[in-house]
Amino acid sequence: MRLSSIFAIAGTFVLAAILAWVAAGFSVTVIEDNSRTEVRRALELQGMEWAEVDADGLQVFLAGTAPTEATRFGALSVAGGVVDAARVIDQMLVEDSADIAPPRFSVEILRNGSGLSLIGLIPTATDRDALLRQITDAAKTDDVADLLETADYPMPEGWEAAIDYSVRALSKLDRAKISIDAGQVTIETMTDSIEEKLELETELSRRIPARLIVDVEVSAPRPVITPFTLRFLIEEGVARFDACSADTEASSEEIIGAATKAGLTGEADCVIGLGVPTPQWGRAGALAISAVAKLGGGSVTFADADISLIAAQGTPENTFDDVVGELDAALPDVFALHAVLPPPPDDSAPVTPEFVATLSPEGSVQLRGRLGSDRLRQTVDSFAKARFTTDSVYTKARVVEGLPPEWPVRVLTGLEALAYLSNGAVVVEPEMLRVVGNTGHKTASAQIAGLLAEKLGEAEQFEIDVTYQEKLDPVASIPTPEECIALIAEQQVGRKLNFEPGSSTIDSNGADIVNDIAEILENCGEIQIEIGGYTDSQGRETMNQQLSQARANAVLDALRARRILTSSYSAVGHGEANPIADNDTEEGREANRRIEFRLIVPETTEETETGLEALEDAGQEETDADEDPADDPAAEEGTADEQN
Repeated sequence: MRLSSIFAIAGTFVLAAILAWVAAGFSVTVIEDNSRTEVRRALELQGMEWAEVDADGLQVFLAGTAPTEATRFGALSVAGGVVDAARVIDQMLVEDSADIAPPRFSVEILRNGSGLSLIGLIPTATDRDALLRQITDAAKTDDVADLLETADYPMPEGWEAAIDYSVRALSKLDRAKISIDAGQVTIETMTDSIEEKLELETELSRRIPARLIVDVEVSAPRPVITPFTLRFLIEEGVARFDACSADTEASSEEIIGAATKAGLTGEADCVIGLGVPTPQWGRAGALAISAVAKLGGGSVTFADADISLIAAQGTPENTFDDVVGELDAALPDVFALHAVLPPPPDDSAPVTPEFVATLSPEGSVQLRGRLGSDRLRQTVDSFAKARFTTDSVYTKARVVEGLPPEWPVRVLTGLEALAYLSNGAVVVEPEMLRVVGNTGHKTASAQIAGLLAEKLGEAEQFEIDVTYQEKLDPVASIPTPEECIALIAEQQVGRKLNFEPGSSTIDSNGADIVNDIAEILENCGEIQIEIGGYTDSQGRETMNQQLSQARANAVLDALRARRILTSSYSAVGHGEANPIADNDTEEGREANRRIEFRLIVPETTEETETGLEALEDAGQEETDADEDPADDPAAEEGTADEQN
């Protein structure tokens, strides 16, 4: 082959290679330009102008400083939607997290019969395992669904106090939703009765840490009233309710309005509950009360749809017939009316037999009167010891013949009614059963009336004169924290809590005052109290502060030694600060040497944010809101003096 032919072929290949290289370079440039342009346009459409885009061949480089980590990932996702994600090279930075607002930490604890769920965001610094152990111990269950997320940001102020309080509250709640935020806790729960509602609210309102805002919403379902009872009487011109039940507020107002027209004075209240036999209960009650007023006296008792109307002895027969006939025609069909006109009194009648059971304020029960057999006396004695206590029952009843056949039922029913009282008596007669006494339960009269109507029958007569006394109420009688401090202050009038000179040892006179204060605090429950020690200005300030702290600690230890629960108390030595008198006189210095009891009560502030809203069965959703900081706690003071 000639040399010229070889050169011609080689030249052709070289030329082809050069053309291919030029074409490839042009294609890469076009791809780079198109990728850079399209990615930049997509980022700008998403408001990410901060992102810088460059291309090198098939690779697309993202640079710039992203405001947040989430925004950086967003930019990568946008670029990956324009070109293959494998071609996107991340060279972006993220702004310093210290300049970014921390997230809102919050937790919701949802508890019901099926278990317990934790939902929310907590700081990484929170010991998650320890928190779960505390919650399982408080709830006494291992059935806990942990749906918590964490974020590495500083723990906000008030977070630990809110968590600790919520865990303590959880131990008292079987069904609840607890929303926890830094410095704020919201509790939504329900109870089975009004009494339980009041007791739970009292417990949850005690021992609230300073600076923690707590909002408690306790709902109580309407009680089921069985039987649905209403009893109204006019005796010797005085009108009163022994029991009043209603299904609605409107029904209650209708009944009370009729009673007021019939002569009732003072406040009256009907228990709103479930179980009414007809929606026309209020109208029927008003009609029956008006009938008693027209008769000039007597009683009317409703037990569900059965009505017993008993006229006063001596009521004219024609008046009785007219009033009863009018009432029977006006009542809704569901009600059955039984009316009784007692016969005129018979002076020649024999002595009426009776059985009397009395309950003393100390709990002693005495049984006397007549019973029909030895077996009945043993039954009554056993029943009383079961209802009360074995050692407190004294039986003096005697066995006689000729008592009515229903006598055993009346006696046992009377004892059952006596158990609703704190002290009082039950008198059983053939034609009447009387219950008289005091109680600490607001609904006792209604419960007794329902019991007697159910056990004795609609035609039987009974009287109930039961007085509610707040001091006997196990819930209402608990003094408020403010009342506790006031009672402590009363113990200090004309008395002085002394220490031995220059020491923290309480002398004998001071010990007596501590005994009286301990007796008050024993009934106050868990309340936040600061025991503050103060001195006069003599001596070095450091020594005074140390002495005041030692004396405050001594008072705290003395209360603890008297079996007072002091876990919510604190002892603080203030030294010579905050004098209440002139330190230039002996009298002033004497006044400044003191112990102060301060009640720490967190102030309530208007909420401006909501907790993490969770749907218990369907899912969950989160709502952000601003939060107002809690104000400084308020304090009420009572003082006990001390001497240096």
